Amino acid sequence: MAGPAVAELLYLLDRAFDGDEEHSLPANLASVTPDDWAWKPAPGGRSIRAIAYHSGVAKRLYADHLSGPATPTYEGVLRAAPATKDPSEPGVVIAWLRDGHRALRDGIAALADDDLSIVRRTHFGEMFETRRIIAAVTAHDIYHAGEINHLRALRQGDDRWPWQPAT
Repeated sequence: MAGPAVAELLYLLDRAFDGDEEHSLPANLASVTPDDWAWKPAPGGRSIRAIAYHSGVAKRLYADHLSGPATPTYEGVLRAAPATKDPSEPGVVIAWLRDGHRALRDGIAALADDDLSIVRRTHFGEMFETRRIIAAVTAHDIYHAGEINHLRALRQGDDRWPWQPAT
């Protein structure tokens, strides 16, 4: 069983990923239509689809570097992602994100509190304390949920605060 420090990090990780109906990745992907999925704002270079795949790849890379052999690359994991041209692709990717989150969570849950100060190699080659890696992947979910929300809002024409009048 995880110690209190690991348990708290797991709580924060879960809240960032799927514990908040407004700020989580799945919550923000839920309101994305198939037409929104691949849209890029001009002159934007990333779609909601690209961000969702990036988030799923990152979860697997972080999970592997925390508790696995630390060998996969971003490109290798992305090649193994569930790419499809089907309109149901968002649902498939959300399931894939959940599976990646579960793998990451399981790896963190296996840690002892003393493991949090162990320095590990990240998937981008730098060495960080385990707690910093967990903090980064937690923030990563929140950051990309916000990006997805903003792109969706731009695409759907409702990029304003709820109290702000439509222009």
